Amino acid sequence: MTVNNAEQIKTRLMEIYKKMFEHFGPRGWWPGDTDFEICVGAILTQSVSWKNVMKAINSLKASGLLDVSRMYSCSNETLEKHIIPTMYYRMKAKKLKAFAGNIVEKYNGNLRQMLSRPLEELREELLSIYGIGPETADSIILYAAGKPVFVVDAYTRRIFSRLGIFREDVAYDEMQRYFMRHLPHDVQLFNEFHALIAGTGNKYCGNKKPKCSRCPVLQECGFTR
Repeated sequence: MTVNNAEQIKTRLMEIYKKMFEHFGPRGWWPGDTDFEICVGAILTQSVSWKNVMKAINSLKASGLLDVSRMYSCSNETLEKHIIPTMYYRMKAKKLKAFAGNIVEKYNGNLRQMLSRPLEELREELLSIYGIGPETADSIILYAAGKPVFVVDAYTRRIFSRLGIFREDVAYDEMQRYFMRHLPHDVQLFNEFHALIAGTGNKYCGNKKPKCSRCPVLQECGFTR
């Protein structure tokens, strides 16, 4: 790829970002009072809406279980009761216990110590924990650790395949490399862009009934033409 092509891609990506930002404004994402809450949310949001995640988060807070040591020491059954709204709650309870266990057993309960590891080492460690895949790991790295990694998801695949940038069957790593290669490695940019993509996908770029006429990137998109 030539320098000119790389610059053209960067310019187009930033234009898409600008249009989304002008439409939505700052998204204020990821919501969470603590790093641990952000990590828990990243695990619970797998295959479920954020509305349901917040029900579980609030229940965990009210019970005092939104704490590394307490989550580690409580029973699976106790944890399950508080995360029922998130679907697959038995499996997710095991994932949360595995995550909390990793922090307690390796870092004496100090999450910040784990999050302070170099990006690649942290990502490798997160991916070694039961139930944490690339999207969840990258969400934790970007939003809790504050390190520059671009999070991609189903919305990214849908929107950018309709924009003609990716194939519909593009792999996670390929999408991520594209953004990482062509955008400045800036935490705030990656944070906001991912949140804007999620907002656009959730509100306009539906899987079956997209609301194309209202989409902020309609002029960039050939999906309905």
